[in-house]
Amino acid sequence: MKFRLKKIDWYIIKQFLGTYIFAIALIISISVVFDINEKIDKFLQPEVPLKAIIFDYYFNFVPYFANLFSPLFTFIAVIFFTSRLADKSEIIAMLASGMSFKRLMVPYMISATVIAVGTFILNAFVIPPANITRIDFQNKYIKDKKIMDARNVQLEVEPGIFAYFDRYDARANMGYRFSLEHFDKKKLISRLTAKSIKYDSLYQWTIMDYIIRDFDGMYEKISEGSRKDTSLTIVPSDFLISENDCETMTSPQLATYISRQKKRGIGNIQTFEIEYHKRYATIMASYILTIIGASLSSRKIKGGMGLNIGIGLGLSFSYILFMTVTSTFAISGAVSPMVAAWIPNVVYTFIAIYLYRRAPR
Repeated sequence: MKFRLKKIDWYIIKQFLGTYIFAIALIISISVVFDINEKIDKFLQPEVPLKAIIFDYYFNFVPYFANLFSPLFTFIAVIFFTSRLADKSEIIAMLASGMSFKRLMVPYMISATVIAVGTFILNAFVIPPANITRIDFQNKYIKDKKIMDARNVQLEVEPGIFAYFDRYDARANMGYRFSLEHFDKKKLISRLTAKSIKYDSLYQWTIMDYIIRDFDGMYEKISEGSRKDTSLTIVPSDFLISENDCETMTSPQLATYISRQKKRGIGNIQTFEIEYHKRYATIMASYILTIIGASLSSRKIKGGMGLNIGIGLGLSFSYILFMTVTSTFAISGAVSPMVAAWIPNVVYTFIAIYLYRRAPR
């Protein structure tokens, strides 16, 4: 039997998505006002052009912020319009006409799918390039959060070849007390040490005041020089990792970056892994929070719509707080980033099942 959406399905879908868009517009408007108030002293500086504020910053800030809290907006939308339907006894009428609660959830799940797919596409492919412009504006005019130096950097350039910087200064594109060691089956066959090394362009470096020691059994050959141009398959961004870098990468770029950094033995990539797994966990979150919201607010209760909205907001904020706490555990190394991203969904899945079973039939 071919399934077809009925008028009541389209009615619920329109209510769901309409309330979702309204919630986003309302909260984003408030957020923009607070953000302007916080940064007004920076915006009034003569070197900050109005065009850049509007198009480089806020034009990219609005979709970023909206997508960041998409699960919260989804939950608020479900709680609000379902409570309104229940308060007007419309859900009672639907169930009394023979519609099961399971069937009632169909348009909810369709709406959640639209939001989940849209959110993932924005998160994975659209917003990261826009974040580059937004973060560049922040670094230039508000507060520069770029990492400009690093110490004690060690990484694998190629299989068996390891590089070390005692210190790297991005302002001068210079590394100091540099060494490059070449191993063959765990046996050191060559070691280069240099007072400094300068990054020129993609994979092109200039080594200055260097000494090369080549080892052949008991013999050692030493050569030295004042300047040497060479190619190394590393760039400063491999180890100068800023807090917001993960937000500027599409999901395929994130996956490639994480794999590359792991192979090179570079730490401090938990933030990138959390961001990668969160983008997929958000898909499931849309469904879970939709089920919780619909099950919780579909029953007409004495406290009315206000009580449902209050309980819903409490659950949604606890979900976001839970995600923040588990992310902190992942950064500290207590749990893996994948577990940290998915634990809230697992816990709230049980809550969703419990509330769904208690929903009116």
